[in-house]
Amino acid sequence: MPWFTDLANFLANGVVIEGMTSQQKRKFFRDASKYVWDDPYLYRVGGDRILRRCVSRKEGLDILRHCHEGLTGGHHGHHSTAQKVFDCGFYWPLVVKDALEFVKKCDPCQRIGNISYKDEMPQNPIQVLEVFDVWGIDFVGPFPLSKGNRYILVAIDYVSKWVEAQALPTNDAQVILKFLKKLFSRFGTPRALISDRGTHFCNTMLEKALQRYGVTHRL
Repeated sequence: MPWFTDLANFLANGVVIEGMTSQQKRKFFRDASKYVWDDPYLYRVGGDRILRRCVSRKEGLDILRHCHEGLTGGHHGHHSTAQKVFDCGFYWPLVVKDALEFVKKCDPCQRIGNISYKDEMPQNPIQVLEVFDVWGIDFVGPFPLSKGNRYILVAIDYVSKWVEAQALPTNDAQVILKFLKKLFSRFGTPRALISDRGTHFCNTMLEKALQRYGVTHRL
């Protein structure tokens, strides 16, 4: 069972664990006050008052891998990697600890040692002049089906580190195009878009659309 099962049962249905001592109940209710149930998800209320969706540790480790190793990851240290998880809107109790262990076991990080700013930037570097000039984009998932969605498409601005994310049912070119149209309408058309070489990013449909926008596609 996920770590948050008891909290979810209490906030969703008013079910309290049987057999708790009065001290355990006080702690449980105190902990529960930091969470909000919004069917079908449980959210943690952060110290910054931002709601972050609670995920199982198994899901969390997959999110952690994408936040560290993915195109938008950059192989940062464990604090920055954990913060990126929070910025993407997710929470589990061992985020920082798991990020530390993950970075310790990351072969590129161990071989390179302390990563400089130069190393954090993608290959084929681009001289970024303004925020929202260059976006990195990547999929996280697949996850268990929830509200018809299995993937999360994440875009990160390389200068400000601003994160945009959307839950999606598939990871194909069509949903990417819809996502990018909204992104460009909100933040303006960027100079470049950086992605991996997955077929959902490397295809005629997306390339033609980016050409129309005048956006350079870097891999």
